[in-house]
Amino acid sequence: MKLTIVGGGGFRVPQVFEAVASDDAPTRIDELCLFDVAPERLDIIRAVIDEMSVAYPAAPRVTTTTDAEEAFRGADFVFAAVRIGGTAGRVIDERTALDLDVLGQETVGPGGLAYALRTVPFMTNLAKIIRDVAPDAWVINFTNPAGIVTEAMRAILGDRVVGICDTPIGLMRRAVAATGASPTDSLITFDYVGLNHLGWLRSVSVDGTDVLPGLLASDQTLESIEEARLMGFDWVRSLGALPNEYLYYYYFAREATAAIRTAAKTRGEYLDAQQGSFFAAAHQHPLDEWQRVRHARESTYMAESRTEGESRHEEDVDTGGYQQVALDLMAAIATGREATMILNVRNGSLVPQLPADAVVEVGCTVDASGVRPWPVAPVSLEMAGLMTQVKSAERLVIAAANEGSRELAWRAFAAHPLVDSVNVAKSLVDGYRSALPSLGRLLN
Repeated sequence: MKLTIVGGGGFRVPQVFEAVASDDAPTRIDELCLFDVAPERLDIIRAVIDEMSVAYPAAPRVTTTTDAEEAFRGADFVFAAVRIGGTAGRVIDERTALDLDVLGQETVGPGGLAYALRTVPFMTNLAKIIRDVAPDAWVINFTNPAGIVTEAMRAILGDRVVGICDTPIGLMRRAVAATGASPTDSLITFDYVGLNHLGWLRSVSVDGTDVLPGLLASDQTLESIEEARLMGFDWVRSLGALPNEYLYYYYFAREATAAIRTAAKTRGEYLDAQQGSFFAAAHQHPLDEWQRVRHARESTYMAESRTEGESRHEEDVDTGGYQQVALDLMAAIATGREATMILNVRNGSLVPQLPADAVVEVGCTVDASGVRPWPVAPVSLEMAGLMTQVKSAERLVIAAANEGSRELAWRAFAAHPLVDSVNVAKSLVDGYRSALPSLGRLLN
């Protein structure tokens, strides 16, 4: 079985290799093909993996290529994880928004829309190549903004592209662990609904009993859940649900924006410097350096949401990540062993307030027959309103990218709930067009 990684020179790719090569990997692959347009990054990541592979005698054969057709030919699965514009592009995404006193973040708000504008054309072109070269391949997308990119690729690949994120399933697992229940000894069901980086865990049932109300009532159990610590116990109790951690940027937009503006560096600037140094240096022991940089990266994740001096709990740093979610999804399809997951899939009639072809993030069952979304309980007006507003911005930005329309991009930014003025939306579009030559050419 062949697995191709789009963005094979990405910093986090060795984590995928670890998950695939480990003795307890749920399925085995024969070839791991790393595809990237930057050969120098491929060489460095390949050096990390070569050193890492000593500990994995049953590791798959690793190949590298800068040719898309070669990468996809014969592929059974494609993992897509690219950053168009690199970390330098992320810096522009964040700073352009912050300069206009708007939240500057990678996937939430105007930064996410700018990221989508330059990513959608690249990913839809790759989707066409996959359709032509490997029509039977499953595409597991975690290219951000994952919901937008997955929706754009679905127009070409249909149900064979599925979006993933590790934050929703991590939230559900933390909630189950906080109750003391064991997934191996109990029947666990849950209700999760939302969009990528915008969703809520609204029930967790153990052997048919909803344990979420009791969890919310206890400070002790909430203390073990990172999302509750981020947003405050009183707020999650008022919601009657546990929010995805990215809802921090919606519920506390003023505080988040102020924290990012006053920080010495934005998250993008931190990663640009950190990873730039990593890829620029010739390391005698690349694996040691990669592990050091990786832990520093994970430990500082969403630092703006914590008070000065507060660090992440260690159990929240090493939780398996997106690579484990991707591998679990691949294994369920390849082996037929049923898995319960939270995925980005076609809405259909799950959330009637949204278009049928919109992508939503919900609980699913996965096996050899594919992905089957679970029904969800009716969505409250409060939650549906936020989902609808953000989805309208997402769909407008896909249309803007596909049509090269500055006007549609302006409407997309203006529609987003974190952009409070049509004039600011226009300034954002013009700012991104000026700072990012690719967007200047696209939105002509």
